[in-house]
Amino acid sequence: MKRREFITLLSGAAAGWPLAARGQQSVKVWRIGYLGFGPASNWTSEVEALRSGLRDLGYVEGKNIFIEFRWAERADQTLDLAAQLASMNVDVIFAPASTNVEPARKVTKTIPIVFANHADPVGLGDVESLSRPGGNITGLSMLLTELSVKQLEILKEALPHATRIGVLWNSMTPSHPTAIKAIEAASEKLGVELVMTPAGTITDIEGAFSTMTRESVRGVLVLGSPISNAQGPLLAELQLKHQLPAIFSYRPNVDAGGLMSYGADFNDLYRRAATYVDKILKGTKPADLPVEQASKYLLVVNLKTAKALGLIIPPTLLARADEVIE
Repeated sequence: MKRREFITLLSGAAAGWPLAARGQQSVKVWRIGYLGFGPASNWTSEVEALRSGLRDLGYVEGKNIFIEFRWAERADQTLDLAAQLASMNVDVIFAPASTNVEPARKVTKTIPIVFANHADPVGLGDVESLSRPGGNITGLSMLLTELSVKQLEILKEALPHATRIGVLWNSMTPSHPTAIKAIEAASEKLGVELVMTPAGTITDIEGAFSTMTRESVRGVLVLGSPISNAQGPLLAELQLKHQLPAIFSYRPNVDAGGLMSYGADFNDLYRRAATYVDKILKGTKPADLPVEQASKYLLVVNLKTAKALGLIIPPTLLARADEVIE
């Protein structure tokens, strides 16, 4: 190659380098703020479901998306953590449930907020309606009010002779007061008296079971909340200690030893939530993304726990179970 041709070729390549570099630098890296209620180890499968959904849509962590995790140990910590995420100007805040959404909406009216298993988005005012959210918040709902009524019916079916049932609820969970009204109305039709026992801390939970035992309840409906979802082993232990069969919203509570659970498939909801994140990052406004409801509900029964409680689950109930743990 002649010297002049070589210099020309080299000059052309050098001119192309800045363009190539600029092309590489132009790849947008989106930042998702994840506002969770810990410990994080309790939510491994749900987080992986969200990540899997994002991967299916072409997002690769560390390349074109980055997730900033913030885990609260107590519900009263979520506001500060939400403020941290908002100050970082993340592109989307992922706040799975109503307990997470409430602090997130207090710190920002502009950053999009996506939820995955909100109990009552319309009732709590987080969206104007399911079809037209109207603000910066949208996602998927599991409608805890209707779900709690169904759980009470299932528990009564498992305990046909029970006339007093305890309800473990959390005053820090925004959706619980509405759910309580619904199950109170349903209890009259079922012919059972409800013993309401609030619990916002681990100590409260232990005390609540002692209270329900003194009140001679025969079973416990545990309303889904961050603390009840996070304290599966403790609740299973107290259930056996006090011989109080319990039904939960969260399937891992049964894996931990709880008697039964009836609730939405959280993994499915988190995976579907990734589509909301994707559409928002591509320019769709949250106000224009209708809230979708959970489509998969699972009834899980732990026969090993039933045996330990001296309880025989009716065959009709077992026949409807999506999974029976032997």
